[in-house]
Order: sequence, then C-alpha cells, then structure tokens
Amino acid sequence: MERRAFGKTGLEVSPLGLGGFPFGGRQLSAGWDPWTPEGRRTAIATLRRALERGVNYLDTAPSYGDGNSESIFGEALQGRRDSVILATKCGYRNQTAEQVRESVHASLERLRTDYVDVIQFHGGMYEASDVEHVLHGGPLDALLRLKEEGKVRFIGFTTEEPWTGRPLIASGQFQVAQLRYNLIHQGAALHALNEARNAGMGVAVMRPMTSGIFQRLIAFLAPEWQEAKDAYTVALQFVLSDSRVHVANVGMRSPEEVDRNVDLAEGFTAPFDVADLPRLTAGIYRKSDEEAGLL
Repeated sequence: MERRAFGKTGLEVSPLGLGGFPFGGRQLSAGWDPWTPEGRRTAIATLRRALERGVNYLDTAPSYGDGNSESIFGEALQGRRDSVILATKCGYRNQTAEQVRESVHASLERLRTDYVDVIQFHGGMYEASDVEHVLHGGPLDALLRLKEEGKVRFIGFTTEEPWTGRPLIASGQFQVAQLRYNLIHQGAALHALNEARNAGMGVAVMRPMTSGIFQRLIAFLAPEWQEAKDAYTVALQFVLSDSRVHVANVGMRSPEEVDRNVDLAEGFTAPFDVADLPRLTAGIYRKSDEEAGLL
C-alpha cells in the first residue's frame, strides 16, 4: 500500500488505518463480541492481517471497552511494534496533569510498549472552557512532559465537531488532528481541514464510512443505488479523494473486512481532489458555468 506524508511529523502513513473501536464494542446482532476467546482471536487475526496488507496506522483508545481494545492491540503487536504507527488517546475534561499521565501509563501497559507514536486528547465537542483547561489547566503540560520523556512522539486531539477544534489547531501545540469527516458530515471541509493543512498537521479521519449511517439511509430511501455502486465504496472513495486527509481510520472486525477495504484503497485512483469541491451555491453555479465554457 502507498504511503503518505503525515503532515510535518516525518511519519509515512498508509491511507487506510485500522480503527480500534470494534475491539471494545459488542454487536451481538452480528455475532460480534471481542470479550469472548473466539472474538479476541478474530480481533488479533484482523490486526495481523492488516499489517500483512500494508496498513501501518493503528488507532485505539482506553475508553474502547475499558481497555479491552488496547489490550488486544498489545497482544497482536508483540514482535511487530516497530513496524507500525500506534495511536491512542486520553481524557482531558476534569483531568489533572497527574491523572492524564496515569492514563497514558496505563495505556502503555495494556499496549505492551514503552511509547506511542501519537497520543490524542479524546474529544467530542470542545467548549471554550475545555480549550482553556487543555492548554493551561494541566493536560497539555502532562503530554509535553511525556513527550520529553520519550513516551509519546506526537501530540494530537480528536473531535466529532471539527469547528470546535479550531482553537487547538491555532494554538500551534498539536502535530496531529483526527476529525470527523465523511459524505454526510462535511463541515471540516470548510475550515478545520484547511487550517490543519496550513499548520502542517498530520490529519486522520474518524468515521470515514459514516459509521453505517449513510448506508442505512440509502437502504431506506434509494435501495436501487446499491445496484449502481456500493454506498460503502463511495464513502471510502470520498475520503481518500481529499488531499487534505492523510489516513482514514476504518473499524474492521475480520481479516476478510481488512482485505475488502485494502482492495478498495489499493485499486482506487482519485478522479479529482475533493478538497476543490464547491460547497456553497455560488461555487456550484460558478463551476457549472466554467465547465460550460461561459466564464
């Protein structure tokens, strides 16, 4: 699989990353339970298949199953740690610097490693008070100290509402941003993605497949679309077509799912840069007139 420069970090990442939430979340209706011995074996096989297929960016969090996902990563990566870029997360809200340090140390123990490549504040929506606390209340200081100690290499944050992460990007303290960005949540395209690119940050995307929301909508509203082109494929191609995105973290639960996603990523060449897609009415009008030779 190709490699992309991860902003100015110096890291080279596969455009497809493996997201670790499935190893901490049950879906009994689909027969998925990573707490069972069989489920854990499948999860480990999934991780190892991803490495075999060239996926080198792995993302997890202590809150994914109260550490279950991290422990699976740790077991699967024995003897393979140096071949991957490993990212995990920590809390910040109501967290002291010492609590942040303790969280990261616990993650390192579960991951069976003495360092992570990327540590991220695990955020949904950052209020002004959250930004103030992260930057000046201790959490960032804790991560900077851990970086000095060699226990983390790069510092980042995640956010479900990208516009709320803009003050963190502007602070200049972060090298990585993981943003929610997909076919149905495109807010990041208007601001955070541009700002992260301009800051030279490594950009990962969460929920690139819309967490199944787009596919469920299509099944109800336009099931015939599935016959023309699989909605899953379109969702992945959308994210991979944006030059501002370096890696799309996709949750996968079996070696077969790994093969499907890697095949889609390896066999795809973007027909245009989604970063240039007009997202306002005036822009659509202008692009249409340009294409018609009227401007």
